[in-house]
Amino acid sequence: MKRRHWTEAELAELRRLYPDMRAQDVADRLGRRVGSVHQKAVELGIRKSDAFKASDLSGRVTRGHQHPNMIASRFQKGQASWTKGTKGILGVQEGCRATQFKKGAMAGAAQHNYVPVGSLRTSKDGYLERKVTDDPALYPARRWVPVARLVWEAAHGPIPRGHIVIYRPGMKTLVEPEITADRLECISKAENARRNHPRSKSPDLARLVQLKGAITRQVNRIAREAQEQAP
Repeated sequence: MKRRHWTEAELAELRRLYPDMRAQDVADRLGRRVGSVHQKAVELGIRKSDAFKASDLSGRVTRGHQHPNMIASRFQKGQASWTKGTKGILGVQEGCRATQFKKGAMAGAAQHNYVPVGSLRTSKDGYLERKVTDDPALYPARRWVPVARLVWEAAHGPIPRGHIVIYRPGMKTLVEPEITADRLECISKAENARRNHPRSKSPDLARLVQLKGAITRQVNRIAREAQEQAP
């Protein structure tokens, strides 16, 4: 479709009519699509007037509006809902009950992706996990538990609060028989954070992380000051 450019006369007419007239009526007068009218009004910053917004023509649902179209579509006092008396009606119709969705049934992607309890998978973080339940009350990701955690708990009991199970350095594996308790250790989350801090891995990396933080703070400060000074 050949693009039709707006003329100065059309723009002047748009500025005059749009604030107090329905966009469809403006479009009809200008011989344009209503979407084109809306788009150009947004580009030019033309807004509807308060008087138009308060009128029935705006189509806004406001108490006291008496536009005929609104009155015709209202529920009248004493009028029954179209669903009244239909509770369970589909269940008794011939052929409906056989095709109703059954509790616990799966379809579509859920059925295609389902794997039984005991299945193994590799998490997005690169750890071997085992499915331990099909409980629909649990978020899908919570139905899977790291094999390392299961092995540790089988050997040492529940993991203390605030602690995690990790592989000893150089002993991480995705082969289930190789995940044994002697490859694992239980440490506090604070200790895990300390071990993974850049300062613990490399002094050079630590300095770079510090420098990056300083640069980020300066960039944010400059952007904030520019925004405050903008008119």
